[in-house]
Amino acid sequence: MKSLWGMWSRLSLVKQIMIGLAVGILLAVLAPSAGKPLVILGSLFVGALKGIAPVLVFFLVMAAIVQHKKGAKTNMKTVIALYLSGTFFAAVVGVIASFLFPVELTLATGAEGFTAPGGVVEVLRTLLMNVVDNPFNAIANANYIGILAWALVLGFALRSASDSTKTLISNISDAVTKMVGWVIKFAPFGIMGLVIESITTNGLESLLGYGKLLAVLVGCMLFVAFVMNPLLVYVTARRNPYPLVWTAVKVSGMTAFFTRSSAANIPVNMELAKKLGLNKDSYSVSIPLGATINMAGAAITISVLTLAAVHTLGIQVDFATALILSVLAAVSACGASGVAGGSLLLIPLASSLFGIPNEVAMQIVGVGFIIGVVQDSVETALNSSTDVVFTAAAEYKELRKEGKAAEIHEIA
Repeated sequence: MKSLWGMWSRLSLVKQIMIGLAVGILLAVLAPSAGKPLVILGSLFVGALKGIAPVLVFFLVMAAIVQHKKGAKTNMKTVIALYLSGTFFAAVVGVIASFLFPVELTLATGAEGFTAPGGVVEVLRTLLMNVVDNPFNAIANANYIGILAWALVLGFALRSASDSTKTLISNISDAVTKMVGWVIKFAPFGIMGLVIESITTNGLESLLGYGKLLAVLVGCMLFVAFVMNPLLVYVTARRNPYPLVWTAVKVSGMTAFFTRSSAANIPVNMELAKKLGLNKDSYSVSIPLGATINMAGAAITISVLTLAAVHTLGIQVDFATALILSVLAAVSACGASGVAGGSLLLIPLASSLFGIPNEVAMQIVGVGFIIGVVQDSVETALNSSTDVVFTAAAEYKELRKEGKAAEIHEIA
């Protein structure tokens, strides 16, 4: 047993996750009754990550601000520009794909218990109210906009504190990071439980009726991950983007796919950014920020499902309206984390642009819940891996300006 555990420990996390995935699929398909008790492993893993991630983000951001030296460079302007432009272009990709491959749906119910936001103003208002949320409430409810805001404010307020205070904050940040590392070591077992739960609960039959819609959604997200994002990285950093993109997808995207939570994947992205040798002053802020506003996958979901409703009802759409939809989907996606239900509940808002009644739009949301086991997983993988890609691209841009080179190593 000891030698077996030694062999397991020597495997990389990615290989361990692949083994956990394979075991989970086999148990769910061949022996679902035996695998059912293991579902708790998935719940425990995600619960632990979601529980510790807000505390981690708070102390990491605060420590980064407190320890930041005057004159030290960060790349936040470039990172934010990439986040916003990437989300907008993803919405455009979703719109173009929906016109090239129009999808008509059999409307479904299943979203009756949810309330969609009334308009863009309500989305933005919710976003702003989250900024000034009670800091303890923000941490308890994983309100990352509020966590970021208070961590920044407190960090700047403590810039003039004594060295012993700054050291204490840094030590707490390191301790929480170590705790997260302990949780992540259980990822293969947690993912095994999540896979068993997903297959035994939802099955694969419910997805077959929406195969074309899923193909358009997943196709758009893969296009953004492997074509659009690399193009943005190349324009920004002027270097081959694919080693960076593949590394981010392999490490960050894989865990995000199964946890289906950008927030829970923040610790994974932090560790990946560290292994890539990125500037901690930058990534300790940009990674949590990306989990809130870098929402390319959500923008695709909003635009594709909205235009599916449009095609189903036979509504004609001109170019100007399609462009407005792209902007609306991008803005709404950035505020998705502040709205209960995530990106799906912003579909009625986008549908209102075409005069689609709320009752019909909420049926489209119901379709979204049916395909969510795949759609939400791929969406989260895209969103989370892109946080690392754009953070690294911004830093490589600065290194290029300074005439320095940085190797992008594959992370096994």
